[in-house]
Amino acid sequence: MTALASDGGWGRWAVALCKPDATRRGLVDTILDHISAHAHLVHRRTVVVTEEQIRSHYADMLALDDRFPFDVATELRRNWVGQRVTVALFHGPTDDTPQRVRALLGHYDPAQAAPDTIRGRYGTDSTTYARAEGRFIDNLIHTSDDPAGTEREFGVWFGPAFAHLLTSTPRPEELSP
Repeated sequence: MTALASDGGWGRWAVALCKPDATRRGLVDTILDHISAHAHLVHRRTVVVTEEQIRSHYADMLALDDRFPFDVATELRRNWVGQRVTVALFHGPTDDTPQRVRALLGHYDPAQAAPDTIRGRYGTDSTTYARAEGRFIDNLIHTSDDPAGTEREFGVWFGPAFAHLLTSTPRPEELSP
């Protein structure tokens, strides 16, 4: 799909995934509004997660299964498959959009995240609680780390049927600084 993001390349795009805990807590709009102050929200959609999507999205964690105190595949299936989540596509004015959007999230452990970040402001879980309960941490949102991650995650959550979104970039005046 690399050719599809020809307007500035994948560095100007970010995919955000509001996780099941954000959906359960009614925080999706609040989270996406926070990001929208820094990058243009091009499209959002609600998805019922399939096992194929979540295994593809978290392939890196599945490969590191021996580093977790629980079975990663089982936990992904339990927490994600059949759940409604919201995925959003953002476009920014610079080639470091994935990194800029990612910085808005804060530390992966909400208990360690700065208070002005999404996880610091709205997170209620911690690594300590998650480990004690043998599960992944509930930290509300995931975003792509870099342009390659954005491209991969666009494929997982949007796919070819949404490729037209990548060619309809907003006008410069619509972009936040």
